[in-house]
Amino acid sequence: MEKNLPACPVETTLMLISDRWKVLIIRDLLDGTKRFGEIKKSVGNISQKVLTANLRSMENSGLLTRKVYPEVPPRVEYTLTETGYSLKPILDAMVAWGTEYKKKNS
Repeated sequence: MEKNLPACPVETTLMLISDRWKVLIIRDLLDGTKRFGEIKKSVGNISQKVLTANLRSMENSGLLTRKVYPEVPPRVEYTLTETGYSLKPILDAMVAWGTEYKKKNS
């Protein structure tokens, strides 16, 4: 996990989830463990390379864990950590805000 964190807590949070893909990955993993293909399909128009980079970054930040099963073909599953799950209230607030915004602007 990054040791040189910004002084501002908001900046720290944005550093961890500022990429739109990361927020969508968290959204999907809040429902439970998922395989790479399931995440890719659910997130939408994301390349395999970008998804892999985001998952690795999130694993390094302590937001999710990656479990590799010794099978052929390899099976890899991703699960949010306790820290990752602690972002749920933030995503819930984003859902509420986005719903209200859409109501006002549609």
